[in-house]
Amino acid sequence: MVYVIFKVTKENTGRINNLLKDDVVSRQSIIIRDANALDVKGDETYLKIEGSTEGLKRAEELAKEAGFTRLNDKEASEINKKIEEQEDSAATGMGMIFD
Repeated sequence: MVYVIFKVTKENTGRINNLLKDDVVSRQSIIIRDANALDVKGDETYLKIEGSTEGLKRAEELAKEAGFTRLNDKEASEINKKIEEQEDSAATGMGMIFD
């Protein structure tokens, strides 16, 4: 599936909710992580939106209006890898609880 990742400064984190209220964007898969949670330096928040081409296009429009920065392919790939590792780790932990 296609995705886009935005870096959101501390001052703009409140604007994430406005983006998520959009009907098209809200139907996409959305993950929000603080930089600290991903072991990344800084106090930014990362917003990953995965889904349809239409959904990502709309998200990009709204993110630009909100002042979010879209990560380039290399940066997005690095952050996405960290997000996936974190989710895999959490899934593994849940599996151990139910074994």
